[in-house]
Amino acid sequence: MAMFKLFFALLLLCTSTYGAKFTFVNKCEYTVWPGILAGSGTPPLETTGFELPQQSSRSLQAPNGWSGRFWGRTGCKFNGTGPGSCSTADCGSGQVECNGAGAAPPATLAEFTLGSGSQGSQDFYDVSLVDGYNLPMIVEASGGSSGMCAATGCVTDLNKYCPDELKVSNGDACKSACEAFGKPEYCCSGAHNTPDTCKPSVYAALFKMACSRAYSYAYDDQTSTFTCTGADYTITFCPSIPTSQL
Repeated sequence: MAMFKLFFALLLLCTSTYGAKFTFVNKCEYTVWPGILAGSGTPPLETTGFELPQQSSRSLQAPNGWSGRFWGRTGCKFNGTGPGSCSTADCGSGQVECNGAGAAPPATLAEFTLGSGSQGSQDFYDVSLVDGYNLPMIVEASGGSSGMCAATGCVTDLNKYCPDELKVSNGDACKSACEAFGKPEYCCSGAHNTPDTCKPSVYAALFKMACSRAYSYAYDDQTSTFTCTGADYTITFCPSIPTSQL
């Protein structure tokens, strides 16, 4: 009986702390190195970066209340003989692990805040192009009990349609207007730091037209933040889902 009570107590503990399983899938025609940055006050996951070969997947578990962001690095070279780097979305650690560093823009970002685990506590998630774009990515929820639980992301290869003034020199990524020009009206800063004074630019409108559910600028919340309760999430790089479904 004592052993049964101990097992039951451990089961309750595991259940109460389990938040969500994140599964990363690479459907690109090249290797992707996902980067992971935990939000302030939440613990890091079991890894902060890893190699994800073409047509492979990997799952990680996160506790209730976890928040953070994921992104895909491309063109990385880590050979063990010295600091490595990536062509896009590099985190600057010089290693496969990002070790608490974020992505250098331009980078397509998936952002999450998991619920606390209490009844009715929702997860919030989005895919953001506010820091620019480097590769297609979607987020799909499974097993959720309430909320929209909708797929979101950017299936379109924006690098093919990126305006010349936003292109990274090798054409592997597309800058945000904020990064390219640094003006307050593009960065939603200074006198433009409210929803009323910062409106979508022609560049944000271009991003939104191509990827209607992704954040295109800082105050794009209404059409770009999604909720779900008790779900697991799949983050797919270079998905094959039809654009009509996003």
